[in-house]
Amino acid sequence: MAKIFPLSEGIFTVGHDKQFVPFDPVHDELTERPTGSLLVEVQPFLVDTGKDLLVLDTGLGFRNNNDVLQIHDNIRQAGYEPEAVSKVLLSHLHKDHAGCLVYKDSNGLTKPTFAHADYYIYRDEADFALKKGAPSYQIADIEPILHSGQVQWLDGETGMIDGYIHFNHSGGHSPCHIVFLIDDGTDKIFYGGDEAPQLKQLKMRYVAKYDFDGKKAMMLRQQYAEEGRKEGWKFLFYHDVKTPVAEL
Repeated sequence: MAKIFPLSEGIFTVGHDKQFVPFDPVHDELTERPTGSLLVEVQPFLVDTGKDLLVLDTGLGFRNNNDVLQIHDNIRQAGYEPEAVSKVLLSHLHKDHAGCLVYKDSNGLTKPTFAHADYYIYRDEADFALKKGAPSYQIADIEPILHSGQVQWLDGETGMIDGYIHFNHSGGHSPCHIVFLIDDGTDKIFYGGDEAPQLKQLKMRYVAKYDFDGKKAMMLRQQYAEEGRKEGWKFLFYHDVKTPVAEL
């Protein structure tokens, strides 16, 4: 049975400028943030399948008070070492999902965040990110990993990684967004990135303005919910403040 660990970087507000600003629900007031700001969790995941130690998306790359990468600290708190991560699965390369592909060490050298992992990146998404750039994509965070020799390119509309991790080009939230279904023979774990970012979004029908194709994203959420309910998927919600993992 797979073990799932949310790796929360915390709660943030994000406005039209695409800047993620830390938010403390005890001391901060949402009404004091710019109009239209959304309140979101930024929450990569660690999944131990027995065969692999997976990281799903990498977060913003924030550091804790001891100047340690938050994602490294979270992984250690879960009982693992970052060096043990074998695969990093990227749904897309927006900066809140791919801001920690690499990091600078104490000597200022840029290094892959997961030294021994293969990074699985949809080739069309990388091409699109390099062309599009800021504010949604931070090229300085993306280019080093593309030249690291650790990238395993994903191509086509659908495919398989090592015989048990399915990926599909979905294209609702961003043109080259992909989703993953991990099927280890016991559990089916679905990661929909920003097309299934919160539990409530699978229960409501609405078109989100922040999606590339809002109507398609809405239909995809319905599709994911229906199929997941029938097959007993465990959903991982990257931006859910209260419910990071759930079955429908």
